[in-house]
Amino acid sequence: MLVALYAKGENKAFDVLLIRYKDKLYSYIFYIVRNAEMAEDIFQETFMKAIVTIRQGRYSENGKFSAWLRRIAHNLIIDSFRQEKNENLVSCDEPEINVLNNANLSEGNIENLLVNHQILTDVRRLVDFLPDEQREVVQMRFYQDLSFKEIAEMTGVSINTSLGRMRYAILNLRRIAEKNGIVLTVD
Repeated sequence: MLVALYAKGENKAFDVLLIRYKDKLYSYIFYIVRNAEMAEDIFQETFMKAIVTIRQGRYSENGKFSAWLRRIAHNLIIDSFRQEKNENLVSCDEPEINVLNNANLSEGNIENLLVNHQILTDVRRLVDFLPDEQREVVQMRFYQDLSFKEIAEMTGVSINTSLGRMRYAILNLRRIAEKNGIVLTVD
């Protein structure tokens, strides 16, 4: 209803939509990117894309508006991570960068490898304490490298349910680790 009003030129309708969804959408973005500046940029770009799509008459109300906004935000987050990854590539064409003798580009020393191995071992043990549905999603995502779409299809649930199970699994893993004094990061 509000989207239809906005499409017809009622700008106040969009103000209501913005107020209604801004906190949840920003929280969703920030939860994934863990960077306030990046989250703000993606948040603004999400609403700009929504405005353009609605104004062009390309928005169709086959689902919830909030889910549509999250899908836009999710795609922008992926684009942002891809762009960041491409910006961090090192070219061997630069003569002033010695790629072979740069400690920052090395794979790490034996101590780091041992610490990382211990963290992975701890995580595998913690996963065993998760409820079955959460453990299944974690194993499929991280150990079988399946997409959430594939997980949803294989488990017979929606993508949102798969994402929700992953979210709760991560929260439970953090809670269990904290309760047991297990540190899952490298300082």
